[in-house]
Amino acid sequence: MKFASLGSGSEGNSLLISTASGTTRTTVMLDCGFPIRETERRLQRLGTSPSDLAGIVVTHEHQDHVGGVFKFARRHRIPVWLSYGTYQAVQKHCDDVTFNFCRDGERLVIDDLELTPYTVPHDAREPVQYVASDGSARLGVLTDAGHSTPHLVEVLGGCDALVLECNHDREMLANSTYPPSLRQRISGAYGHLSNDTTAHILQMLDKSRLKTIVGAHLSKQNNMPELAHAALAGAAGDIEILIACQEDGFGWICAGD
Repeated sequence: MKFASLGSGSEGNSLLISTASGTTRTTVMLDCGFPIRETERRLQRLGTSPSDLAGIVVTHEHQDHVGGVFKFARRHRIPVWLSYGTYQAVQKHCDDVTFNFCRDGERLVIDDLELTPYTVPHDAREPVQYVASDGSARLGVLTDAGHSTPHLVEVLGGCDALVLECNHDREMLANSTYPPSLRQRISGAYGHLSNDTTAHILQMLDKSRLKTIVGAHLSKQNNMPELAHAALAGAAGDIEILIACQEDGFGWICAGD
């Protein structure tokens, strides 16, 4: 199993997860916050075309994650999976799109990939994040949450690779030009994870199989890659750490051996 990012940040997010079985390959897109043409351009950069996608899986209804999902799915006839709460928030955009509901703990199978949604604390209707598996490797994704919970710590334990939100540095956010209400929302219990909160989550996880960590969803205004990297390194030991960016995301990474 391998994974790659089309881009990661407040201007748009999308992750590809792919696995091969014999002569077939299954590729799923997790979120799509980019316009159609931009999504197609970024897919091409990763050597992938819309026809390669077996499904689009949605985390929540915020535009940087769902803004391009339904137009892209409609144009390329790709099925979509989302929680019922997310559907309630976006249903006016779902015409002529094949969609399926998912919920916390109920595994969904898309060809050779299995994805398990899990609930997270975020200011959306029914936000979920996912752990993906091909039966051998496990990839855990956590890109929008306000704080740690025992549930997410349990679910993300034992993964081979992790994509973890490092949205902001607390000091940079406190001193930013953002209005107080926005700073409060970002740093609140249902906002976004700071570098140190993510490092604390990482410390608590079962890392016995973990080989790669990608810091993601960094704020351009309130974080720096070196700060996110340092925070993760303090909790990760010798595990490889990479940082995703808004413009380029990151290229294909193997999730397992």
